[in-house]
Amino acid sequence: MHLNQASFGRRKFLWIVRAALAVVAVAGPAVLAGEESHGKEKWVASWAASAHGPYPSGNAVAQPNLAFAFGSPTIGASDQTFRLVLRPDLWGKTFRFRFSNAFGVQPLTIDDIFVGLQESAGAIVQDSNRPVTFGRRGSVTIPAGQLAYSDAVDLDYVSDEARFYLEGKKMAVSFHVVGQSGLMTWHAKSLQTSYVTKPGTGSHGADEGDEAFPNSTTSWYFLDAVEVMAPADTLLVVAFGDSITDGTASTLNGDDRWPNDLSRRLHAAYGSHVSVVDEGIGGNRILTPVSYTPQTPFSGGPNALSRLERDVFSLAGVGAVVWLEGINDLSAGNTADDVIAGIQQGAQLIHARGLKLIQGTITSALGNNTVNPALDVDRDNRRKAVNAFIRGAGIFESTADMDAATVNSTTGMMQDEFLVNSTLGTIDHLHPNRAGYLAMAKTVDIRVLAPVRRGHDDD
Repeated sequence: MHLNQASFGRRKFLWIVRAALAVVAVAGPAVLAGEESHGKEKWVASWAASAHGPYPSGNAVAQPNLAFAFGSPTIGASDQTFRLVLRPDLWGKTFRFRFSNAFGVQPLTIDDIFVGLQESAGAIVQDSNRPVTFGRRGSVTIPAGQLAYSDAVDLDYVSDEARFYLEGKKMAVSFHVVGQSGLMTWHAKSLQTSYVTKPGTGSHGADEGDEAFPNSTTSWYFLDAVEVMAPADTLLVVAFGDSITDGTASTLNGDDRWPNDLSRRLHAAYGSHVSVVDEGIGGNRILTPVSYTPQTPFSGGPNALSRLERDVFSLAGVGAVVWLEGINDLSAGNTADDVIAGIQQGAQLIHARGLKLIQGTITSALGNNTVNPALDVDRDNRRKAVNAFIRGAGIFESTADMDAATVNSTTGMMQDEFLVNSTLGTIDHLHPNRAGYLAMAKTVDIRVLAPVRRGHDDD
């Protein structure tokens, strides 16, 4: 696209949004949080990020120094405002938001919650900010260990024409923490820049500018799901796994994780009748830790089998899972049979909910353990045994041979072109870069993920 065309497109997008804002009234009454559908529409998750533990436990990437943003972990956030930037996989007129205090040890109170369109950095597109309520109130207190859904929010400027320009654009969700939060439930590895005010500076969620938000962070806090009202035949696909699903070594702010690449393939094929969300956690394992508490956190979060209920089954509209996991279990010393048993148990749980499962083969980590090369080779042999099971088990709707797409068949390591971290330039022989994630996404047979059409025209 020529520069003048790109400039015109942006001006037209802003004109559509602002014109709609000028003539359309503020959103009408919100639907109740538990209401599941409106006629031929239903709630579908449009974005998600697994809450894996209390800050600062986790594996953030390219994280700025947060010493000026927060006090001690036990204090957490203190009378300050978050502005979280995220990219909905589906845009629509009506959204709702799920906030999590899953790993808090005291009630969390937030107020002055807003949702708007990111213009750049922490700034909001003029007149796009809309208030978010809970039970028609502007604040909510979430008990320790609990979740809370907002009321429905109508983004009155989203029309069919504006939606074309909104696809791929990013949303800014702002909220003020009242008092001290205590331990903060977070998702460490967002690979997306968000913004936080200084402690003790009060509520700034309504601000359109970003002057009050001097601190940046590459993590998400408290918010763990965003749902949109979508056509009733829309299929939600959950990408489930560890840091390779979470996107380590992809491009900061680039949306270059393999789930993002898969999303683009699916939307090209099925339009707006499919949504993809990423429930990867850096360092996650299938089997361990056996138990997880905020007081004894594990950087990889709760084990995959224990978090299926919250991170997959509870998401609105879910119909399929693409699961890639096991290398961290093998690195921890588990046998191939242990990992195979865990995958079999997960498949049983997923199928018991009537969901499709595409299982990914585990990509190579050969060369990652430079301290003990013999253990490195032993882990790779166990990995190959797990992959042989995945390829021949016949218990999945499909397999995605991500290993075959990324391995150097001569060395057994990942291909050289996939090794250099897209943002940091480092090499760990474990995490693919943007090019590697593109190759992995292509191994998913998207025909298995085709939504069941019910009389809708293609979008």
